[in-house]
Amino acid sequence: MVLELKVPESAGFGALRADGPVLLAYLLSFIYLGIYWNNHHHFFHLVPHVNGAVLWANLHLLFWLSLVPFVTEWVGRNFFAPAPTAIYGVVLLMAAVAWTIMQTVVLRSQEPNSALARALGRDWKGKTSLVLYVAGILLTFVHPALAYGLYALVAALWLVPDRRIERTAR
Repeated sequence: MVLELKVPESAGFGALRADGPVLLAYLLSFIYLGIYWNNHHHFFHLVPHVNGAVLWANLHLLFWLSLVPFVTEWVGRNFFAPAPTAIYGVVLLMAAVAWTIMQTVVLRSQEPNSALARALGRDWKGKTSLVLYVAGILLTFVHPALAYGLYALVAALWLVPDRRIERTAR
């Protein structure tokens, strides 16, 4: 993730306090990108072949993930401001929607009872994440801290790579 993190002018710990929001936004976004990276890697272990539709769906996901550095910097400079907080949530939501589309396209290219279909099951984490993102976006206009709490909760849900896929791959 390319983001301009500036070194504080002074050498004291207090100098980091002013950059706290930027560092927190960067940390959350880095965790999100790491989660997508790890889960993408796991997911494609169970995909025997890729077609053009899968490639386009994957590119759609990449587009939304490419916006993460932009919204991260905006949020970092304007922590708890409603518009950046909401747009950050929209980008996270759209990345999750793109993941869902990619997952659906891959599943349609496989047998109905494929190893991946069995591993994903009903995908409660994916569906729950979408609901939490929408709730976070709406809560932005009530209290932005609640939105960040929900965004962090979704990250916590996905922090450990998807064990359903690990079990199936074994």
